[in-house]
Amino acid sequence: MMRPVPYVRSPSMERRLAAILAADVVGYSRLMEADEADTLARLKSTRENLIDPKITAHRGRIVKLMGDGALIEFSSVVDAVGCAVEIQRTMAECNAELPKEKQLEFRVGVNLGDVIVEGQDIYGDGVNVAARLEGLAEPGGVLISGTAFDQVERKLDFEFEFVGEQTLKNIEKPVRLYRVGPQARAAAETVPAKRKSHIEWRRLTVAATALILIAGGVALWKVVGDGSGPPVEVASRERMALPLPDKPSVAVLPFTNISSDAGQEHFADGMTDDLITDLSKVSGLFVIARNSTFVYRGKPVKISQVAEELGVRYVLEGSVRRAGEQVRVNAQLIDALTGGHVWADRFDGNVADIFAVQDVFVAKIVEALKVNLTTTTKTEIARAKPDNIAAKEAFDEGWSLYLRYNAKDTAAAITSLKKATELDPEYGRAYAALALAYFRVVESLWGKELGRDEPYFWWGAYDYVELAKKYPTSLSYTVEALRDVYQGLAEDARRNAGRAIALDPNDPEAHIATAWALTISGEPAEALNFVATAMRLNPNYPSHYVLARGLALFAMGDLKQAAEVFGEGVRRNPDATALFLPLSSVLAQLGRREEARQMLLKFRPGVGQKGLEKPSRHLTPLVQMGL
Repeated sequence: MMRPVPYVRSPSMERRLAAILAADVVGYSRLMEADEADTLARLKSTRENLIDPKITAHRGRIVKLMGDGALIEFSSVVDAVGCAVEIQRTMAECNAELPKEKQLEFRVGVNLGDVIVEGQDIYGDGVNVAARLEGLAEPGGVLISGTAFDQVERKLDFEFEFVGEQTLKNIEKPVRLYRVGPQARAAAETVPAKRKSHIEWRRLTVAATALILIAGGVALWKVVGDGSGPPVEVASRERMALPLPDKPSVAVLPFTNISSDAGQEHFADGMTDDLITDLSKVSGLFVIARNSTFVYRGKPVKISQVAEELGVRYVLEGSVRRAGEQVRVNAQLIDALTGGHVWADRFDGNVADIFAVQDVFVAKIVEALKVNLTTTTKTEIARAKPDNIAAKEAFDEGWSLYLRYNAKDTAAAITSLKKATELDPEYGRAYAALALAYFRVVESLWGKELGRDEPYFWWGAYDYVELAKKYPTSLSYTVEALRDVYQGLAEDARRNAGRAIALDPNDPEAHIATAWALTISGEPAEALNFVATAMRLNPNYPSHYVLARGLALFAMGDLKQAAEVFGEGVRRNPDATALFLPLSSVLAQLGRREEARQMLLKFRPGVGQKGLEKPSRHLTPLVQMGL
């Protein structure tokens, strides 16, 4: 155990306890796109006529204004919360007589915490927590931390609602969250309508809009309208290629890269992959795997087509624009059966905040689908992501290459994934992905093509499994299970695969790993159920799913069906080398010797007749058992 480092105060570092208010505008980018000049003018007027006087009255100090957001410091948390509430109430009054498209809302987060002072600026966890709370607040709402609540509970005549603990990005301990009650929210329907003259009303709406200028530059989440986008062609249950699951089913389409730099494709793919991975961990959802949604990349497909081909009700689509360190993300969730927009959101800000954005998107999607997001799931989602954005970008590039299923791209994937672990030596998911890549090289006989012999990749895969174990994620448990299968450790394989499914119930690879484990432990019929689940989660499944299904049938003694499964797999993918040897063996045992010989020659040219009874040592214990 490491010894604690003694605290030594830096003579140049000033710290103090402060109440921090972070505010964020809802729909700022939409307003700017609609009328930039008018929006900026209204922002300026609102700050001068409404915001600055309230901050002064509550003894606050504007630390910084950042585009459409602000960070404000108070010496008293009572003043901070009081200021937030008054601003929201004023906004509600201004919105009461405006049409919805003209109403202005924003989110506010308040925290009491230690800050580092540098000149006129402040930093530290005290600021970071306020920013995260602002991102989680409802439009028109105020969300405060437990430390702030403890100080204001009996000092302010407001209603407070405890909404639970939340694990916040880059904050070590979970934070208690409290929503300030109805009388503090800017809900227009709770404010009595007051008729005003046209001139007076115009002055107030101009002032109200200026609130946007200081709202939320720290956390940077933006909502796009009210979620009512243009109508889309509806899908039909009758035309579904697969029956709808009994829980909300979602397919995440590849986000479109609309950057001027085509090299940002990996960034857009990474955003998509992260949302799929995070949503997959929610047990109340059925989420289609990446393989099956990325076939639509770059294609002008209809939402109804995607839903019908994959058998889902909801489709998430979006776009990413990146310029340097600035990024814009748009996303919308569509109900394919009704054509309605269930949820929509926009993020504008720094790429360093992208992980927090993903967390908010996931939380909002889950909320929109009325599914519970447990604390355990939130923790697993946060744990799977690195703190180093460069490491994440290297991983995204490597993972995208790995999923192309060929030797050249697998080699490039290994290079990128190694870079990710160099940038972040505690990146468990990257180590697990390296183990998968090395296992694939062995299974597909790509060693010579990549300039290394077979043992190099065998032992390399095992080494990366051990490294992945140190930083457990659902993917690390999956590769542990695969390692156990290769070693014939059935019970260990079942246990580790079960852990993977518990953390990520929608991961088809975890279900395939369970199928392997069940087959080698003598339960091939049960293994087929897990293969079926994996294939449903990933309708455009890769060849090793076919291998798992065929070997389970072989273990049951159903040689004819096994031959049909393997044969169909080869016809589906003529380059599926992992299927050649088991198909050859099954054909030989069915008496179809010439077909078996031809298939074996495809697997390893030059092999003699005895090769039909001599399986290669590179294959898993499953294949060895089957042959």
